Amino acid sequence: MKCPYCECQDTRVIDSRETDGLDAVRRRRQCVACSKRFTTYERWERPDLRVVKRDGRVEEFDRDKLENGILRACEKRPIARADILRVVDEIEEEVRKAESGEVPTTEIGALVLEKLKALDGVAYVRFASVYKEFRDVAQFEREARSLVQDTLDSPRLSKTAHKQ
Repeated sequence: MKCPYCECQDTRVIDSRETDGLDAVRRRRQCVACSKRFTTYERWERPDLRVVKRDGRVEEFDRDKLENGILRACEKRPIARADILRVVDEIEEEVRKAESGEVPTTEIGALVLEKLKALDGVAYVRFASVYKEFRDVAQFEREARSLVQDTLDSPRLSKTAHKQ
């Protein structure tokens, strides 16, 4: 590591510790030539992740876009921001496991639906209406009936439904 003061290439690490978010290592260094100390941060580089759209276009994965879509679905619902961010983290973690470095939007959408179904039924139907491109009220009705049936069949979903 080059010293920022004298540009000497010979420095040594005096102290290392993980940052609060555990996403970097903070290192205190000292230059062998001028003896001045400085701090560096070492972070791992995330591999590029590309999203394959329905029409075949490919674009970079955008966490903010994912978060905004989920936030819109959860708007004016009694859902903590921390829960929404946890869902976004879980989805991002899951899609980053793609071995090819590319993931179809249909896979991301399915993960969002799965997470929202467990989190909040209204947010789930809102997202589903856009994702599945509902054309009429009958499609809303079918999705809502399906959600109610799933809630009755699943003890885990049933508990979240009673909270609301």
